[in-house]
Amino acid sequence: MAKITVVGPGAMGCLFAVRLIRAGNKVHLVDYRADRAERLNKSGIVLEEPDGNVFREHIPVSLSVPNGQDLVIVLVKSQHTGSLRFPPEVPVLTLQNGLGNVETLCNLVGSARVLAGVTTEAAHLLEEGRVRHAASGLTQFGAWTSCATTPVYRILQEGGFNVEVTESPGQLIWEKAAINAAINPLTALLDVPNGKLLDIPEIRQLMRDLVVEATKVAATEGYRFPHSLVERAEQVCRDTRNNVSSMLQDVRAGRPTEIRAISGEILRRAQLAALPTPRTRVVYQLVRGLESR
Repeated sequence: MAKITVVGPGAMGCLFAVRLIRAGNKVHLVDYRADRAERLNKSGIVLEEPDGNVFREHIPVSLSVPNGQDLVIVLVKSQHTGSLRFPPEVPVLTLQNGLGNVETLCNLVGSARVLAGVTTEAAHLLEEGRVRHAASGLTQFGAWTSCATTPVYRILQEGGFNVEVTESPGQLIWEKAAINAAINPLTALLDVPNGKLLDIPEIRQLMRDLVVEATKVAATEGYRFPHSLVERAEQVCRDTRNNVSSMLQDVRAGRPTEIRAISGEILRRAQLAALPTPRTRVVYQLVRGLESR
């Protein structure tokens, strides 16, 4: 039995917490809001699985990571990463969206304790503490420098997740960011599920152009992709045709989005490389406008 803390009681955090506690681990949730933490401690976390099974687990929720943990999984929104605090020695795995989270965590705990990756699990927060697992996906992660991966691989695999270990977590993060920077803002702006982006020729072309801009920025940091990210983005839209992106979920709920950690971070890095990214700038500005309505 491993002692695991999941940071962030959103859709993905609740999914991982329930799966891992049902696998026999001792799981703890961390929230930055005291009022919500109190309510979740009383109500428990409800997970609706794709096969129709519904599980309710009473998982302790607090405002900080307890000592003596074997693993901390960070699934909080990117804008909160810098305010996190961790006990000494524990490995920290980030599966967050966007760019910059790894660098922030390395500054907080040291690169030798950081594991980084991405997940394509699809989950929707139906209401506070209640999550629908829309579709299973693949979770890929690796050591940012030297953190051991085998214990974490076993924990996730025993929790029912499809897991792979990679030697290039930075490339995976950039690939997902490039695809998210095209799909997420457009779905948020148009208020449509992912697949609809393929049905409108002008929007489909804009999505392709956004991926190309992001890929060029990734190249300035030394990342080369063995496959077309444009084709990969279109395949994601096909595979998740009816899914509502996390950014659109946030817009509909009136919550801040992760546009700054996705498109905003791509813009920042493009500026450092003196690389124009006009389409990314426009969608970034429009989504920021949605947030401030």
